[in-house]
Amino acid sequence: MVLPSLKLQDLIEEIRGAKTQAQEREVIQKECAHIRASFRDGDPLHRHRQLAKLLYVHMLGYPAHFGQMECLKLIASPRFTDKRVGYLGAMLLLDERQDAHLLITNSIKNDLSQGIQAVQGLALCTLSTVGSAEMCRDLATEVEKLLLQPGPYVRKKAVLTAVHIIRKVPELSNIFLPPCAQLLHERHHGVLLGTITLITELCERSPAALKHFRKVVPQLVQILWTLVTTGYSTEHSISGVSDPFLQVQILRLLRILGRNHEESSETMNDLLAQVATNTDTSRNAGNAVLFETVLTIMDIRSVAGLRVLAVNILGRFLLNSDKNIRYVALTSLLRVVQSDHSAVQRHRPTVVECLREPDASLSRRALELSLALVNSSNVRAMTQELQSFLESCPPDLRADCASGILLAAESNHWCKWQPGALENMGTSCWRGAVRKPSPFSRIRQVVSVYGSCLDVELQQRAVEYNALFQKYDHMRAAILEKMPLVERGGTQDEEAKESKEAQHSEAALVPTEPQASKLLDLLDLLDGTSGAAQRPPPLEPSSEGTSVHLLDLPCVSPAPASIPNLKVFEREGLQLNLSFVRPPGTPALLLIMVTAINTSEADVTHFVCQAAVPKSFQLQLQAPSGDTVPAQGGLPVTQLLRILNPKKAPLRLKLRLTYNHFGQSVQEIFEVNNLPVETWQ
Repeated sequence: MVLPSLKLQDLIEEIRGAKTQAQEREVIQKECAHIRASFRDGDPLHRHRQLAKLLYVHMLGYPAHFGQMECLKLIASPRFTDKRVGYLGAMLLLDERQDAHLLITNSIKNDLSQGIQAVQGLALCTLSTVGSAEMCRDLATEVEKLLLQPGPYVRKKAVLTAVHIIRKVPELSNIFLPPCAQLLHERHHGVLLGTITLITELCERSPAALKHFRKVVPQLVQILWTLVTTGYSTEHSISGVSDPFLQVQILRLLRILGRNHEESSETMNDLLAQVATNTDTSRNAGNAVLFETVLTIMDIRSVAGLRVLAVNILGRFLLNSDKNIRYVALTSLLRVVQSDHSAVQRHRPTVVECLREPDASLSRRALELSLALVNSSNVRAMTQELQSFLESCPPDLRADCASGILLAAESNHWCKWQPGALENMGTSCWRGAVRKPSPFSRIRQVVSVYGSCLDVELQQRAVEYNALFQKYDHMRAAILEKMPLVERGGTQDEEAKESKEAQHSEAALVPTEPQASKLLDLLDLLDGTSGAAQRPPPLEPSSEGTSVHLLDLPCVSPAPASIPNLKVFEREGLQLNLSFVRPPGTPALLLIMVTAINTSEADVTHFVCQAAVPKSFQLQLQAPSGDTVPAQGGLPVTQLLRILNPKKAPLRLKLRLTYNHFGQSVQEIFEVNNLPVETWQ
């Protein structure tokens, strides 16, 4: 005898009462069989009850795909109880890859034009949840009409649905521009918050919309000013902060509108100063508003005093007891340290104190910021702090700390004015990381650069350390142990001295091998292979009878030769120019400076330029000056290429560019065959 189907409440109680997973599966399998039988019988009165039970089963993680067509039948029903469960089932059981969307589009279109607010709200929620690009194109006009409906309930949901449509089909942005200006006068909190979100989405995806909405900056400033001074409504205040969600959303929109635009930035300067100085920071809601204010100040073209105020706010965040706030402060300071280096330097003692944080993520961020703060004036003090931290830092930070100390000293030319510093610092870094093998490759990369330096003492130290990396690696742990104290006044001093001199002379005779990782071949693009970069072939002797290698060339740049520049790429405002230098003392060497300039209205982010040459050449890519090319002719990104052409063969250069622009990821691969003859003859 077949047992009757359970009610939803009875099914929930029976499932919760199951003592084992097997009992739960048995109950669900039996009930799913009843639900299938009911669907086959076509019972229209109890279909929504059966689907409600199936949705509960789906939320528990069991298969429920056989109820998809029943959702569509309920949506087409004239009864509200059926539509409510049908739309809920569509949002849970369907996604935009299902063919059933062709059937649901007509039902949504009919419900949007009915005029019943509850039904319109269900249809809008479903469209904003599972609407595909095709559905958005078909229903965008109906959504645009509902944006100006009298009832705020429908307008709020229509605004959020418009956000989903813009994300799916950015080319539909233009139809939503006119209603947004009128919706900014809305007093309903949900509609106003949704409108700010919609305008933000439009400005991020359309340069035309960005230009259009810069006209409403004074209106946005007035709305935020009212929020800060008089408040929106008491029911939307949190911990004494007036409507922090709306404040944060307006600040994000102002950040987009004021970026690279002088007039808009000037309009909001006074407001940002007011928010930054009068926001209560005793609660997290106030900290959230203050943090968004800092990000807005740093992104727009604000005045210098306001930027210093923003950095000081981040400095106060470093003293907060909440670890999350301290982490956010360290991350934000790391972003602005290049543009406001002197302002961040004032908080260097606090940053150094954060190195001792027990939390690994905090200490890692503090280490990155400390390394970024090293300059020629504080290199001695900072390296001492970092070496002290290296002795007690967690094992997973030793690699970054050791290599960071060497890179910081190299970039600030400290070894150049104190030759013994490389030896002392290298030994300290080795001793601090002797038990951790991961930093050796990075330390070796830094030290090997000095193997061909013109400074004889630096070259000797680099050769010695390279020998320790290679021939004497098995003795490394013993060699770098702490040296015991030697008793004074005896032959022991002389014996120790002779032993040390013998070790130095033996190590100095060991030749260094060239660092293959510096000689990039960019996956051998010119020959079409997809493997890893290969070691360049050995070069033939030059005309002078001596072997020439790229890393054996001088560290200093000679006087430039007069070779015309060359523009090799231009797309949507991004230009790539090449300038050339042939050092007179090294005719086989060509220096190419790659300069990226952006004249568009949007920043070019994640910019990477890679190069490849034929195998008869040697190529070395220096690190670029940055990975963001600012909009409207900001500071360009530069990168140096060093090419060794011992045979003076015609030069072919292949470039690969990857970057993000106007919200899209771009990759360009092209070959440069029109290089001036002076670059290789």
